[in-house]
Amino acid sequence: MHRVLFTISLILIKSGLLFSQNQFITISNNIEGRTFEGIGALSAGASSKLLLDYPAEQRDQVLDYLFKPKFGAGLQHLKVEIGGDVNSTDGTEPGHAHTREEMTNPQSSFFKRGYEWMLMKEARKRNPSIYLDCLEWGCPGWIGNGIFYSQDNADYISAFIKGAERYHNVKIDYTGIWNERDFDAEWIKLLRKTLNENGLNHVKIIAPDTFDWGIAELMKNDKTLNDAIYAIGIHYNERWKDNPYSSTMVAKNLNKSLRNSEGGPWRGDWEGFEYLVKLYNRNYIKGKSTNVITWSLVTSYYDNLSIPNSGLMYAKTPWSGYFEVQPGIWAAAHTTQFAEPGWKYADSGCGYLKKGSYVTLVSPDRKDFSIIIETVDTTGSQTVNFKLDADFGNRPLHVWKSTKGKTEFEKQPDIRIKNNNFTIILEGKSAYSLTTTTGQTKGYYKAPENKPFAFPYQTGFENDSIGQLARYFMDQAGVFEVHKRSDNKGNCLRQVIDHQGIEWEVSHNPSVETILGDTAWTDYEVHCDVAITENTGSAKILGRISDTKRGTDYPDGYTFIITTANKWTLMEGNRVIGTGWADFPPFKWHHLSVKFSGSKISAWVNDKEAISVTSTKYTHGLAGIGSAFNFAEFDNFEIK
Repeated sequence: MHRVLFTISLILIKSGLLFSQNQFITISNNIEGRTFEGIGALSAGASSKLLLDYPAEQRDQVLDYLFKPKFGAGLQHLKVEIGGDVNSTDGTEPGHAHTREEMTNPQSSFFKRGYEWMLMKEARKRNPSIYLDCLEWGCPGWIGNGIFYSQDNADYISAFIKGAERYHNVKIDYTGIWNERDFDAEWIKLLRKTLNENGLNHVKIIAPDTFDWGIAELMKNDKTLNDAIYAIGIHYNERWKDNPYSSTMVAKNLNKSLRNSEGGPWRGDWEGFEYLVKLYNRNYIKGKSTNVITWSLVTSYYDNLSIPNSGLMYAKTPWSGYFEVQPGIWAAAHTTQFAEPGWKYADSGCGYLKKGSYVTLVSPDRKDFSIIIETVDTTGSQTVNFKLDADFGNRPLHVWKSTKGKTEFEKQPDIRIKNNNFTIILEGKSAYSLTTTTGQTKGYYKAPENKPFAFPYQTGFENDSIGQLARYFMDQAGVFEVHKRSDNKGNCLRQVIDHQGIEWEVSHNPSVETILGDTAWTDYEVHCDVAITENTGSAKILGRISDTKRGTDYPDGYTFIITTANKWTLMEGNRVIGTGWADFPPFKWHHLSVKFSGSKISAWVNDKEAISVTSTKYTHGLAGIGSAFNFAEFDNFEIK
């Protein structure tokens, strides 16, 4: 059996502990190491919402850059949020069962909510071998009577996975428990039991999706827990001040898959590129993690929301169709286009250069190998000498390179091997992929021109699909779905959540609203018809929203609120700047508007001015509509 053993000898000068300029690497016919399980990314926290609203042609092109093998990032693993009707970073991801009744009596339409279904289907269409993974950030409030770790929630997760297969013909490979929250070992066992009882034995559990390896200690002494968990996944260990990229000996000795189940730089520019190529290499070198998932998959949310521009690329202006391929795409390509899940790491071929790191991966048939090298922490050059066993023959090595300010993922001249030896001079601020494989490409599509969100904008939601999210709107709390109006006069946007869910990161999220537009908008009017469809409740109309302030009562901007008790309030952020009275009975349609002109802000109810004030605190931002956790319908939305 031919095996590849990759050994490195670095000449150390005793005085001063300095490395020599030349570094010597020997590749022999032995192999050792763990199985590579892929590079992937995470769609969660509403980070992919605006991609849903793109024209089909440009959406397909973005998806090609993300998932098409040997074209762009070629992601080998997609992780998605199980929608829970709560804001999980940049907005609400809708759940497949808003109520217990919907859980008991599921319908296919419930499993079309949101956009994660689309992403999973499109990813697997491009790469049938891609791994699919899911995880909760929060869940609807009816679950467990407010208890997350309950039988209700194990059933809810199982229903999501079964729904993916039943309604979308998509098999999910993995599930987690609760993102970045304390785990419950007994509930993990319950989840395993529930999955099995639902015929989901093939679905593997990754836990705990927190920030340390402590669960390994419990697994060592609890066989049932150990058997329930396939992989230990932790988050952002690359950011540890002490011993970054590391795991523990207990975790390594469990003979379990170890994973960075969420990491990343939260940016796709060259700084993000450098972070990623180090992460992909060093998480294995140091911690033996065989799978890396980064958030976010793609920047498809508004700039005023949490952690802007976190994705591998931009696709955040669907009205123009514009997208931007960032260096982050090619950081992933430097690994994914050169090794497939199932390849083996050669442990003795994984380590650190004078400045930089390298890993070696070998194909299952041991006929091919790839070496991924990064030197992003240095501006100098260094020489590395390779010696190969004769078993590898004298096939040329194909070389792809990225260098800051010079090139991104470009093919270089092949390296010719003479007498089983070759030498390469590595430039600083670079990444290299050396391989015996072929077929790599730098995919390209020309994006349309980037254009601002145009005035005027109006919609009666007639062109949006029933039960779906509305085009360009991003829900910040609650869930706003397109439905038939209660009076059957066309479509409307309906807020459908009647009480707060089990939140992820905040204790409360009362600011129920959905927003859209451009952060540069200054002077404009927002108009909307609204009806409260229960005895008590409120409606809101918003403008100049610069920050949604998740977990607080009101966003940064202006919010006009009116209740069925006929009282209105105008908010400047969290400060009341006006109150009054106007007729606003439930079960009737009313017209609300707010107008901004320089420092003048006015609000209107049924075309009668309720208030006009002067305020200079907020000068620009998005528009929106909202309610409390009550049922409300919105129609004839207009910005002008």
